[in-house]
Amino acid sequence: MSDRVNISSGVKWEDIIGYSRAVRVGATIEVAGTTAVDERGEVVGLDDPYRQAHYIFSKIEKALQQAGGTLADVVRTRMFVTDIRSWEEIGRAHGEYFQQIKPVATMVEIRALIDPRMLVEVEATAIIST
Repeated sequence: MSDRVNISSGVKWEDIIGYSRAVRVGATIEVAGTTAVDERGEVVGLDDPYRQAHYIFSKIEKALQQAGGTLADVVRTRMFVTDIRSWEEIGRAHGEYFQQIKPVATMVEIRALIDPRMLVEVEATAIIST
């Protein structure tokens, strides 16, 4: 498919597992589940769901920019949290990035993420207006 663009964040897991940070096909950008892990592989914001969520949204923003989009193009977010009691802190970070954009959003509690230090994982879908 000639209009497919894979965006890599450069982490080793992308090649091992076989995924991309984001994929753009036409006007649609899908951003993979994103956690608060920095480029050195360290979890950012230990025991702080707000800080993790904030870091995640900044990573998503960078992936969108690499794919030719912006946060304003986001139409859906999906937030997976390990403790739903943290919904206000995570929601506050979401609001700081999306207050004016207002994509549809889902937040669900899950039992665990791949690393127990990770408290939040977020996916995003963006559609670039033409």
